[in-house]
Amino acid sequence: MSMTVSWFVAVRQVTLAVCVSVTAFLSSPMGAAEDAVDYPVPREAVRSEGIPVGKLIHGVFADSQIFPGTERDYWVYVPVQLDADTMAPIMVFQDGKNYCREDRGARATIVFDNLIEEGAMPPTIGLFINPGVVPAANEEALPRFNRSFEYDDVSDRYARFLLEEMIPFVESNHDLTISDDPNDCGICGASSGAIAAFAVAWNRPDAFRRVYSMIGTYVGLRGGDELATWVRKTEPKPLRIFLQDGSNDLNIYAGDWWMANQTLSRALDWAGYEHNHVWGEGQHNHHHGAAIFPDAMRWLWKDYPKPIATHWDRSSSRANEMLVNGAGWEKIGDGYRWAEGLAINDQGTLFFSDVPAGKIYRVVDGHEPELFIEDSGEANGLALGPDGRLYGASRKLKKILAWDLKTGNSEVVVEGLASNDLVVLNNGSIYVTDPVGKKVWLIDPSTKKARVVDTFDGCNGITVSPDQTLLYVAHFDGRFIYSYQIADDGSLRFKQPYFHLHLPAVGTASHADGMCTSAEGWLLSATESGIQVFDQPGRVNLIVPKPGWGRRVCYVRLHGNTMYAATADAVWKRTVKLNASKPFEAPVLPPKPGL
Repeated sequence: MSMTVSWFVAVRQVTLAVCVSVTAFLSSPMGAAEDAVDYPVPREAVRSEGIPVGKLIHGVFADSQIFPGTERDYWVYVPVQLDADTMAPIMVFQDGKNYCREDRGARATIVFDNLIEEGAMPPTIGLFINPGVVPAANEEALPRFNRSFEYDDVSDRYARFLLEEMIPFVESNHDLTISDDPNDCGICGASSGAIAAFAVAWNRPDAFRRVYSMIGTYVGLRGGDELATWVRKTEPKPLRIFLQDGSNDLNIYAGDWWMANQTLSRALDWAGYEHNHVWGEGQHNHHHGAAIFPDAMRWLWKDYPKPIATHWDRSSSRANEMLVNGAGWEKIGDGYRWAEGLAINDQGTLFFSDVPAGKIYRVVDGHEPELFIEDSGEANGLALGPDGRLYGASRKLKKILAWDLKTGNSEVVVEGLASNDLVVLNNGSIYVTDPVGKKVWLIDPSTKKARVVDTFDGCNGITVSPDQTLLYVAHFDGRFIYSYQIADDGSLRFKQPYFHLHLPAVGTASHADGMCTSAEGWLLSATESGIQVFDQPGRVNLIVPKPGWGRRVCYVRLHGNTMYAATADAVWKRTVKLNASKPFEAPVLPPKPGL
């Protein structure tokens, strides 16, 4: 057998396996039971004479680096009305074969033909993708079925697969130009395909903003049970979401689908999203979702091309109390190797370090960043002191340095500390984290000597409460920020893993880093998942998404009504309603929290 023929046969075998796996959730006990209610085929899913019929193209994609080794079938629907010279809207479907067939299910291509001709939605490309399968190693082995791994995962992995691999592949191989406007992009799925659709838009609202979810798997398989909490705690995003489910949906080891969908629906309502739902009595199948598919498409594409927006006026999110509607992130500077260590003096001058470059920059009166210190000894954390000097944790020199803000001249405060971050209190005490030595140090203002006040494997960011009686230390590799009470002699006592962080969907480390507090008593921590804002009892009330879609937030600071953040390669700012607590100034007693 020739190599070409052998490859073709292998692909066909994989394609068959994919089709079997995709159909399994309909034909298995999860989806085989018949509904008590008869859901009719909608008129829009029936061919009508005179309605232009779009073209359906089949292909195979087997070059993924994000899901290595996988092969999958896909189908592309191209409407007759599409102008080849325009950027085309797109609707992506998971378990694609189930949607583009015309003998059952949603009959999406027929519905698209009718709705596009009716003017209920724009001429839209349909991309119908099957989940990936890694072919079996030999005839005695099973393939690896990627459906749950790709779909039930709530990270940005599948979104990256679509944006970085699948859509560019379809464009280049089928001579299509797909719009990069998120308002032109929708996504749809059922069961695990539904949570995949939701997660794509949730993680990348800059790319997708219209979601149709049928019998969604928002349960405890790969983190889906936490999504409703993330919706409530995260700054609202510009998304339009239609949910469908039935009261007889699954109730198994992973959770209760019917209750989970209602929980997500209530979270979306509470947070003020453009959200609709239709509940039925169906089981875990496509019957009801297919029957209302045309209505869902009409609702998702209504008012097009008007952009989908956030609705803070009907949101109960903490974002209303802490952030300013419409005031997003603005980039101050970029191109840095690792920007960290934000510090702001009373005049509003921002200082930050580019650690591996060994430089410290400053931003005066909103101008472009300018070089302040040419060689900082790879200073990481920075902090202002009560004496008006800028203190820095120089990891290369193993020194704590202090720079005069007028001359730039430095003085060695302490030597021999492999430091990472530091905070300087109003009384002159300096607390320093030392991840290499696994220690927290105190530099005593009276003796000018350093002593160990705690051993801490993984210590990183550090700050104090507004009243300067509690010290907070972030555990970079864990999910807690630790709280200590500061004794009269500066020693630490009553250590507790007090602040409970939300972890990213992929990985077990929060990457909690630079922190600050507000005068109102909120603790803000830079993390892998954005800026997490805690109340005084240690609970996350708000998650501010990281600027852009690249690196994690590694530092956060407040000054006046401005929040500053560093994402290693760039420094950002945005207007907020919080007021900064400044450790180098006199302590401030925050209001008593609700317990």
